[in-house]
Amino acid sequence: MKEKKEIGIHEAYHNDPVKSDLDIFGRQTPEESRRGFLKKSSMLAMAAVVGSNIPFGSNMPSGLIPAALANSDKPFKIEGKDGLVYLNDRPVNAETPPHLLDDDFTPAKHFFIRNNGVPPEKSKDPENWTVEITGESCEKPMTFTVAELKKKFKHHTYALQLECGGNGRSEYNPPAKGNQWSTGAIGCGRWTGVKLKDVLEYCGIKKDAVYIGYYGRDTHLSGDPTKVTISRGAPMSKALEDESLLAWAYEGEDIPLSNGYPLRLVMGGWPASVSGKWVKKIVVRNKVHDGKKMKGQSYRVPCKPVAPGTKVPDDEMCIIESMPVKSLITYPESGITHKIDKKFKFRGKAWAGDLEVDEMEVSIDFGATWKKVKKLKDPANRLAWQSWQASVKFPKTGYYEVWARATDSLGVKQPIILPGWNPRGYLNNACHRIAVKVV
Repeated sequence: MKEKKEIGIHEAYHNDPVKSDLDIFGRQTPEESRRGFLKKSSMLAMAAVVGSNIPFGSNMPSGLIPAALANSDKPFKIEGKDGLVYLNDRPVNAETPPHLLDDDFTPAKHFFIRNNGVPPEKSKDPENWTVEITGESCEKPMTFTVAELKKKFKHHTYALQLECGGNGRSEYNPPAKGNQWSTGAIGCGRWTGVKLKDVLEYCGIKKDAVYIGYYGRDTHLSGDPTKVTISRGAPMSKALEDESLLAWAYEGEDIPLSNGYPLRLVMGGWPASVSGKWVKKIVVRNKVHDGKKMKGQSYRVPCKPVAPGTKVPDDEMCIIESMPVKSLITYPESGITHKIDKKFKFRGKAWAGDLEVDEMEVSIDFGATWKKVKKLKDPANRLAWQSWQASVKFPKTGYYEVWARATDSLGVKQPIILPGWNPRGYLNNACHRIAVKVV
């Protein structure tokens, strides 16, 4: 007799969240609505799992693992990093649990890792690491060592948020291929280097330039030195922003090897894949850069909304540029027990790609009502994330989920549930939530 395979709740929800709702909790969703469906029997089943009654359970959308269970990944340890959650080992990819993103600026040990190939061996002579500036729209191609960059150009330090375009991919249904990031492919710290525009203008930019692209020294997983792992880029308007850097330091120290040591591009607010690591060459192009992972479906979303599961032709996919508004609750860690007679104080981070966050709201009733956050800090500089603090009073004991929602400077709010489905699972900026048991 064939042994029946057992799977965990994360795998079950990843495969089919609607079926998992039914199998595990007996939840069924009316086709016309994703809310107001939690029957008494379902509520009892879920309350038994989370260990408490759920006062606002009837508001809970379908397809969501209760946060008390969703935030239960065990930490993964790799050299130079602490507490990251392992997603893949070839290439290495690891994300940061939300409660480790509570610092004003993300420590290097907590900065997520997104690799496409194998990083180069750590350079023993980083000052002589070279970067070539060339391309058909570069007037005077040149090569600089890191030491020459430091000597020739003014140094700048900016706090910049970098987020993987696939952050949140794990929640999409039908599932999208790729690393199943939850919420932790984001970090914001102070990068030090020279402005990319100062270097490009020193080399001369032809009038027909429209894009830049980069090449790094990481190697393809196949080991074939002729294959490129990734070579992405950005329009000249992004490359020439004051905050676009060729950086050699992070939080006052060398950049960690897994994050691009000794030299990388940093372009805050856009998918982190445009911020090339271990950079060896930058090309100034007279057309949209056509490097590896710039074409097809990579880092692209449908140019117009599509139904979940739709196969979208490549020529109907558009390149991702600025990332959408998003926020996290970084304190306390999900799963806390709180006493009913005290205010519940919590805090987090919010960011909005090229924009700023204008407003933060929080909810304790699965998004039925929202309370505006009064303490939202301004960013340290353009393209840095923003800290916020809030407090709520729970009406009675039980299981709660505390949700957070940001609004950007154009008035766009985070969606309560998943935003528009796309084939590769990019740009999920649905509200973050933590579990709180009130006793």
